Amino acid sequence: MTVIAMIIAGGRGVRMKNHTPKQFLHIFDKPMAVYTLEAYEKHPGIDEIEVVCLDGWQDVMQQYGKDFGISKLVNVTRGGADGQSSIRNGLESIASRHNDHKDEVMVLVCDANRPMVSEQIIDDCIRVCQTHGNATASVPCATAVLHIGDQALVEMPQQQALSSQTEVPRHELRLTQTPQAFYLDDILDAHHEAEARGITGAVASCTLYAQIDRPIYFSEGSDKNLKLTTPDDIDIFKALLVASDPEQYVQKFRQKEME
Repeated sequence: MTVIAMIIAGGRGVRMKNHTPKQFLHIFDKPMAVYTLEAYEKHPGIDEIEVVCLDGWQDVMQQYGKDFGISKLVNVTRGGADGQSSIRNGLESIASRHNDHKDEVMVLVCDANRPMVSEQIIDDCIRVCQTHGNATASVPCATAVLHIGDQALVEMPQQQALSSQTEVPRHELRLTQTPQAFYLDDILDAHHEAEARGITGAVASCTLYAQIDRPIYFSEGSDKNLKLTTPDDIDIFKALLVASDPEQYVQKFRQKEME
């Protein structure tokens, strides 16, 4: 079996409020996406890395592979208009290299902006996929959740506020992360079925499966497996890096402050 990490780096990162797409922002001494690439590069169970990249930034990503020693990086392909189409582009690129044995290829769909993914999370995702046919890293929901319907989609006057009268019991929920693992032939078939049914704009592979009524199995995630979406998330990530190796990162932080 061939195990491929497919890193999705196709977003523009509007919520990061920066002209540079978030996956290319430098945090201490390297771009955000490189931390993620290094996690999969170091994992002994990963054979190849495919990156699906924001159009126009492919050469930059290829250069990262050379500069930071990402030897498993075999291809950088163009992202699509949204997450669903970007994932499909990456899958089709992988299929073009492994067309004769798609049932023997496992693909881990991974967010480029989850740089704290651990070896244990990757291990469990692969294990659950081998046992059940797919796997999505997840954690229990530990906070109160209220349902607001489609209020957030409607522009409201500034003096009004969103409201709810409906609790969603948190024991019924799982918060999904990446990696999300699938066999190549199965996830390609899921994308073809979704396209035939007119399903577009799925925000993740696990939600695509849910929309076409296919079961999703959960592997273990972690609260540290952060998705860096806002400037606050980057501050938390920096703090975790410093805590993981104070001597190394405090020095880098001081150097950055002096620039």
